[in-house]
Amino acid sequence: MPDAALPIAGHRFLIVGGASLVGSATAGELLDHGAAEVVLFDNLAFGSEEAIAHLRGHPRLRLVRGDVMRLPDLLRAAEGCHGALLLAAYMTLSMDRDPWGGLDVNIRGVQNALEAARANRLRKVVFASSNAVYGYGPGVSGELVESTPFHSHGAPPAAILYGASKIIGEQLCRDYHRRHGLDYVVLRYSTVYGERQHYRAANALYIIETYDRIRRGERPQIYGDGSETKHFVYVGDLARANRMAFESAATDVAVNTSGPAPITTRELVRLVTELAGGGPEPEFVGDEPGKVRLTSGGAFRIAHEEAGRVLGWKPQVDMREGLRRLIAWLESNEGKRP
Repeated sequence: MPDAALPIAGHRFLIVGGASLVGSATAGELLDHGAAEVVLFDNLAFGSEEAIAHLRGHPRLRLVRGDVMRLPDLLRAAEGCHGALLLAAYMTLSMDRDPWGGLDVNIRGVQNALEAARANRLRKVVFASSNAVYGYGPGVSGELVESTPFHSHGAPPAAILYGASKIIGEQLCRDYHRRHGLDYVVLRYSTVYGERQHYRAANALYIIETYDRIRRGERPQIYGDGSETKHFVYVGDLARANRMAFESAATDVAVNTSGPAPITTRELVRLVTELAGGGPEPEFVGDEPGKVRLTSGGAFRIAHEEAGRVLGWKPQVDMREGLRRLIAWLESNEGKRP
């Protein structure tokens, strides 16, 4: 495998979809490791300036307003950069509301970003994929490794469209590597949570909704019997994975970046309740008609050992500590919403 390492110190990085939970955390990580400049590219349709408020005024950070559907915007933003992190995407809830827009951004938007990287001779791209590439439904069980196939039976169309769009994004990266020699690493994120959490990811939303209900004195809700498996990864661990993907000699690879261990819905609700200072017992409810929920067929584990072998990465923050940090942020001045 050729050495595709891109050191952070002294180099310039573009984060496409940078005004986001992962984008802001990664920007901080890159700046802390000596990046010469970090350019956050975002149209602020889903991201927000609040997400990067803690970085405002940093002399090596620049926010560029632009749209991934406009190639000239990306071409200009990528000028002089050495690496790019591709985050911009519609997630499942947004895909459910606007599938055409989601497919445009998740496919053509990725293609535009890769073309801007090629045209500006960037040395390396890191693409944010998802464990959604394994699909949903009864076929998703056991150990999910990088070669596990895509399962779609019984899952909501928006979830399948999202997962399929990430598979296409990964293959576009492979195609640019094959045709143009563009080095890349694909990271298949589990559901991300942590400080500056938003209300857009279907599974991470469950954490926030549970916390909000407890704060209002309402019973948290558990769908079904609470035995469904969820996989989360703390945003700080993921920011470190993004950095290490640039620094690694690896190229033309895709690896899982999951948290230390899966958690059931019932365990998650009880943990949030405990860390929020206690609250009423949860109520078990049926599905709400028309609401997109991401379900699995049973117990499964998203293996991250390959990321350890390829990148030297493994998650460090367990669910209890990550939720403690998230709740502390929610209760801080910065986290309080009007």
